[in-house]
Amino acid sequence: MEGEKMRKDREVNLFRRRFYIPPSKIRIKNYIRETPSVAFNPAVLLDEKKVFIFPRLIFDYYEYTSSIGVFEIDLDDLLNGKVDRVFETEILLWPSDITDFLGCEDPRIHLHDDTIYMLYTGKGYELGDTTESKRIDYLYLAKMNRNFEVLDKRYFRVLKDDGELVIPLSNKDSAFIEIEGEKATMLTRPMMERGNLFCYSAVADLENMILHDLRVIMKPEEWEYKVGWSTNVVKMRDGEYLVGWHAVLRRDLSYRSGFAIVNGKGELIAVSDYTLFPSNLNEEYGDRALVIFGDGLLLVEDEIVWIGGVGDYSIGIFIANLKDILQNMRNV
Repeated sequence: MEGEKMRKDREVNLFRRRFYIPPSKIRIKNYIRETPSVAFNPAVLLDEKKVFIFPRLIFDYYEYTSSIGVFEIDLDDLLNGKVDRVFETEILLWPSDITDFLGCEDPRIHLHDDTIYMLYTGKGYELGDTTESKRIDYLYLAKMNRNFEVLDKRYFRVLKDDGELVIPLSNKDSAFIEIEGEKATMLTRPMMERGNLFCYSAVADLENMILHDLRVIMKPEEWEYKVGWSTNVVKMRDGEYLVGWHAVLRRDLSYRSGFAIVNGKGELIAVSDYTLFPSNLNEEYGDRALVIFGDGLLLVEDEIVWIGGVGDYSIGIFIANLKDILQNMRNV
């Protein structure tokens, strides 16, 4: 599509059913502070009739330091909007090293061979030879068992075309597509140079934690500042996966989201325009205005459930018909 616009500045609201879980409904059971100030940008895992939700938690605004927790809800309750209750939540990941000193943020979940693979952002520093430390957003992978016990936790480096192995200034907004042994295909967004915020696909060496064969598959349009991947992928049929993406618009700094279809190699097949965007008081007014962001995507029969952050303070549950989504996509 060289020279053509891949997407249009067009909105179609496909998510007719919307529910919210505010931070006042989150009760922490393994930390001295029981109620977070905010709970947002959650990953999601479906296990038969149980849905596990992994919110990003913040307890104060002095340093805005995040952790990642988990709570569960019955699938039918989720689909029917029965969310007006307190959710007992356990913190799983919290700052424990210089590389995540400023927080653990925005997880995405992939289940493989009974192991939970959680990609998340470690917001921290790279220590230098002086008192000055370099700010880095590390792309972390935590492997957990089904009891959510962390088995391994490491961050990725990137192999550049010239053979140099680097830690990008920022690497986040990532999701696995397929995992086979210690090799995976994935979607990612490394910022190799300041300001270059594109959607990439890549191959991951999970043994050595190296990303290679990076390819830009979606760029911002002229009315957007940046684009990034928003959610985990869900498999629709053999070799095709649905994933959410987001863009920040120049005209109002809003986050607006759509869908893409990729194959197992990380090649872009189809894309939509904006299908999920802030549209009421709960979604437009928050600690960060005009934002719905990531991070969890479920396919339940013929419905798509997007579980994301609202206004950087709350959890939103958005439900649409898969058929409507596919009808609003175009091949690329």
